[in-house]
Amino acid sequence: MTPLLALYHKLTRLPFGHWLFTRAVCFKAPYFGSIGPRFTLLENGRCEAIVRDRRKVHNHIGTVHAIALCNLAELTAGVMTDASLPKGMRWIPKGMTVSYLKKASGTVRGVATPNIPLVVSTTGYELPVNVDVFDPAGDRVFNAEIRMWLSPVPTR
Repeated sequence: MTPLLALYHKLTRLPFGHWLFTRAVCFKAPYFGSIGPRFTLLENGRCEAIVRDRRKVHNHIGTVHAIALCNLAELTAGVMTDASLPKGMRWIPKGMTVSYLKKASGTVRGVATPNIPLVVSTTGYELPVNVDVFDPAGDRVFNAEIRMWLSPVPTR
């Protein structure tokens, strides 16, 4: 179990644990706090988080802003990757392709899963991570493929 996944399991047993875990992640990567996320599930190979429907994530027509959706996608993909990472490996986002499928209204839920298994490697490799974002009705409103670069941690 990775340190991040262990922290998730430890904190989410506590009252307000999901909130506390979210605050810890946003402390480490402060920009993600701008969308006010809340992690709802984290396990090896899957991460889910929500962004509540609030004015601060709206665009000029009152729906969830495209960049807020991108932030949710990168956040869930990164946390899923970190929680699933084989020992001795590290990661960094390499690129993202997005599709806006319909207007995103209400509280949205992002779900990140890898498209291939994460493995230990002596060389770097690209890990495509799929992120779907759903509206309250369960309709898919956004999709992203985030390409993570996984590589061995250098030995010193």
